[in-house]
Amino acid sequence: MDAAEYENIAALEQEHWYYSGKRRLVRDWIQRVRPPQATDLLLDCGAGTGLFAQEMEARCRVLVLDDHEEALRLLRTRFRPEQILSLAGDQVPLPDGSLAYVTALDVLEHVPDDAAVVRGFHRLLQPGGLAVVTVPAGMALWSDWDVALHHFRRYNRGQLRALFPADKWEIVHANYTNVLAYPAVWAVRKWRAWRKGGGAAEGAARTEDKMPPPFVNALLRAQFARLAHWRLPFPFGVSLVLVARRRERLNSAES
Repeated sequence: MDAAEYENIAALEQEHWYYSGKRRLVRDWIQRVRPPQATDLLLDCGAGTGLFAQEMEARCRVLVLDDHEEALRLLRTRFRPEQILSLAGDQVPLPDGSLAYVTALDVLEHVPDDAAVVRGFHRLLQPGGLAVVTVPAGMALWSDWDVALHHFRRYNRGQLRALFPADKWEIVHANYTNVLAYPAVWAVRKWRAWRKGGGAAEGAARTEDKMPPPFVNALLRAQFARLAHWRLPFPFGVSLVLVARRRERLNSAES
């Protein structure tokens, strides 16, 4: 992402319904499926500003990974140097099976080869370890927001599940989130695209960069976090969450 986008996120993420709701639902799923122990190690990939990882430090040991200098600058304000990792080539510099948790909050859409990233998660996790990922959903919502954030794609549920093959992963949960917000998000982005197509001024503030009124913000955050626990398979949503458990090794050589 551009430096300005990191600044936008840092200014909003503490209280904004989308960012705070996303952190809450990921924490809740981790607690629900495999409650952390103090000795467990979590790696937050694409950690951005580091707020989610900082919140998790009360529950387990934490490492953060990013490869953008603006993110690394922010991470250095929150973590010790030994907690901050950068890629070594295309590899995370950690031993196989060294992690209890890998999280990637809105990260996979930023990389050209998302399948390779998930294979890296599998290498890093110990048997029974959890991967929890969130991604933007629905190419019908593709907009200037995705372009500004350097997204390669938005996902449907089948595409996200396909990254976690059944011989290597047990998918505990995969569902759309932000279901109730979908109509409004769709309308706002289509309206913005229409205005730009009609010559509307560039650089106008996006809805995503604004803090809603407190009541609306609280309502949106509640629907994000609470509906994300439902087992009912929603047909659409603004985002997707997937929780997957690394399977036990079945033989001495993994493909």
